[in-house]
Parts: sequence; structure tokens; C-alpha cells
Amino acid sequence: MPDVTKKPSRKSGGWGAVRPRLLTWEKSALLALVKDLYDAAAENRDFIEARCQLEDGGAVLERQRRKIVEQFFPARGEGKLKLGEARKAIRDYRRATRNVAGTAELLLTYVENGTRFTHEYGDIDERFYSSVETALDELAALLRGEAREIYPQLSGRLAKVEQMSDGIGWGFHDFVADVIGRLEKDLGRR
Repeated sequence: MPDVTKKPSRKSGGWGAVRPRLLTWEKSALLALVKDLYDAAAENRDFIEARCQLEDGGAVLERQRRKIVEQFFPARGEGKLKLGEARKAIRDYRRATRNVAGTAELLLTYVENGTRFTHEYGDIDERFYSSVETALDELAALLRGEAREIYPQLSGRLAKVEQMSDGIGWGFHDFVADVIGRLEKDLGRR
């Protein structure tokens, strides 16, 4: 009978096994590896480009913004509402750049487009509203914390979201008005 009091052994491999080997590589070999990763997948390219961008995120921020908008209002056809893909664009950007202002911008883009979508097309479903509300909550948390200094730049857009949400069901407008009202109270008039 196996001893259940023993901790299971760590899997061999993983970062702990890779790191010591990479430490022995020459700079040119490491650059070749990064180039191979860059060429291997679009997601890798986005990550590497984002990590190498200037503070504002540049072209990578705009690419991620387009990915979000495309789920709601594509250039052709109707929105697919693959909300997971839009949220993934935000997560990937934040992980790659660690740029708080850019992340706040993408969260607000998501909230704006989600609100505009339901304003234009009518009631959607609970999953949709929950996703937009979660993004708004994440944005509010950023604005109260790390992104506090950019609230004045975003407050007008947030007010427009609140206005646009008026009349939308599922308690969505109430939620939006509450979150944005608390932000204005906490960060607005000084």
C-alpha cells in the first residue's frame, strides 16, 4: 500500500528544469530561441511585441482593442459575441505589458462596446450582462488602485456608458449607475 503521508513528487520538467539550462546558453542562442517562438504563433508575436513596446503599448494596444470591438461590431457581418476571446485580449495584454493604463483602456472598450451592443440590439442574456459587469468591476478596482491617476481621462466615457445603459433590463443599468456613481463620488470631485 502506498504511503499517503508523503507529498507527491514534483513532475520532472517545467520551468525549474528549463531555467538552469537556459542560464548556460549564449546570448545568440537565446535570441534564436525567442525568434523561433516569435515565428511559431501569432499569440507569441503579440506577447513579445507587447513586452518590447514603449510604455503606452503602441500598436499592440490597438490590435487588442480591435479584437475586442470585433466581437461586438465586426467590419463585416454581425457580432459573434465570443466574449471569452474579447476578455482574453485584455488578459493577454495585461500579462504581456503590465501596462495598467492600457489595461484600463481595454476594459473600458469592452464595457463601452458591450453596452452599445445591447443598447442597439436589445436584451441579450444573463451571461452577457454578467461579463460586462465583471469587466466594469475590474475597471473600477483598477481606477481605485493602480490606475487612480487616469480616472479624469476616463470619467466622461464612463458617464456616456451610464447614459447609454439607461433603460436596459436585467438590472444592468442599476449596476452600471451604481459602480460609476461610486467611482465619481470616490475619485471625481475633489
